[in-house]
Amino acid sequence: QVQLVESGGGLVQAGGSLRLSCAASERTFNSYTMGWFRQVLGKEREFVAAISWSGRTTSTADFVRGRFTISRNIAKNTVYLQMNSLKPEDTAVYYCAGGEKPGLETWATTRLYDYWGQGTQVTVSS
Repeated sequence: QVQLVESGGGLVQAGGSLRLSCAASERTFNSYTMGWFRQVLGKEREFVAAISWSGRTTSTADFVRGRFTISRNIAKNTVYLQMNSLKPEDTAVYYCAGGEKPGLETWATTRLYDYWGQGTQVTVSS
């Protein structure tokens, strides 16, 4: 059974912080590129951040640069998204994803990820 499970979402005041976690059911995910995406109802799913299989290379979208940090713990089969200085416009459902296909120049391409979690709601109040 291949599964990704997100946790850590919730309601937070603007300027606050949250840390999202994504736990993988199989250790094979340790060799996958892992990413975080978010989606608002009625809008397209958008790229937030990604991390290489080794954890040595990361990428973040411009709109979260300096506020969000992606990391992973290989031993725990877990990837994290630390979100600081949250803004109301960050409100969305956040999804983690994994796959073998995404490469250096395709980390933001949604269709290349094979596995997706169910999402966790993040709501930022003003």
